[in-house]
Amino acid sequence: MRLSVPNIPPSILSNAALRNVPSVLPSEAVQRIASFLASGTAAVLTGAGVSVDSGVKAYRGKDGRYMNPDYKPIFYQELIEDSPRGHSFRQRYWLRAYIGFLPVRRTLPNPTHFSLAALQHAGVVGSLITQNVDGLHHAALRHALSEAEVDARVLQLHGSIFKVRCQHGHIYPRAVFQEWLGRANPRWRAFLAELERTGAQPKTNPDGDVALEESVSYDDFVVPHCPGCDAEGRRNSIMKPDFVFFGESISQKVKDHSYSIVENADRLFVLGTTVATYSAFRLLKHALELRKPVLYLNVGPTRADGIPGVQKLEIPTGEVMQDVADSLLGTRARNDLVLRDMLRSGVVKPST
Repeated sequence: MRLSVPNIPPSILSNAALRNVPSVLPSEAVQRIASFLASGTAAVLTGAGVSVDSGVKAYRGKDGRYMNPDYKPIFYQELIEDSPRGHSFRQRYWLRAYIGFLPVRRTLPNPTHFSLAALQHAGVVGSLITQNVDGLHHAALRHALSEAEVDARVLQLHGSIFKVRCQHGHIYPRAVFQEWLGRANPRWRAFLAELERTGAQPKTNPDGDVALEESVSYDDFVVPHCPGCDAEGRRNSIMKPDFVFFGESISQKVKDHSYSIVENADRLFVLGTTVATYSAFRLLKHALELRKPVLYLNVGPTRADGIPGVQKLEIPTGEVMQDVADSLLGTRARNDLVLRDMLRSGVVKPST
């Protein structure tokens, strides 16, 4: 079976009439977004574009990792294959991911994350669905809610980079697995310690792995065995991050939950995503099938371009979302210390 990276259809990329969506002034965009969100409970769908201001490279769009025809991610079936070939794929993946987790761990929410979190905390918007595995929506919302409350308000459609799962279902914190990788590979642990000491930051892909020099050999990299499997009397080193790889399907439970969020909202606000993956695109389609208003905030072509019923604003999320939150929350944001703190928080730095 041939697998490919989901992307924007060539028919959209080549259609100038669909690409040339007029840009809007920030003041007009703020007014239109605020009016849309004030008109009823909105579900929110986000993608990699909302994390760009945190220094996370986007998947698609201008300079996106997956717009590069030479970029070759590892697919799910390759990663879990129980064979010497599969073991080689896991060595390659986990060495790159071991190094790549350093900048991921340092990444912080930006003003868009905090603006959406403030709007959720204030009840202006409802549940949020994110395709991102970086945990930044969770980190922003934790300023106001407990971990359990955050989990109830934010659905990670494609999982989390902060957990690791073995093929038999044992789950471990990513930080713990990083320690295991370091102990099993002292040479690379020393390399990572030097990166931390110097503050150097390798180029990181959105899912947390890095590009290493072609001369690097993966042959001696050790992927630890699963302790849970060891305790059950079997040896198993088939481990993967607890997020959806290319070629892997989201669970029925997550799919049903994402549909229910759209169904229980009055409208859908989509931002920072091309909805190139079908798991996200079908949520937009579902909202339209239910005749719910859809407002789309993104820069560049998307899979939804030209679809009737989708209002699109061509402007970066970081230019408007803080002002949207200020407009909607008004004096409440000034009088509520939690909201005021959230709307003053967030980093902005270039992606690497």
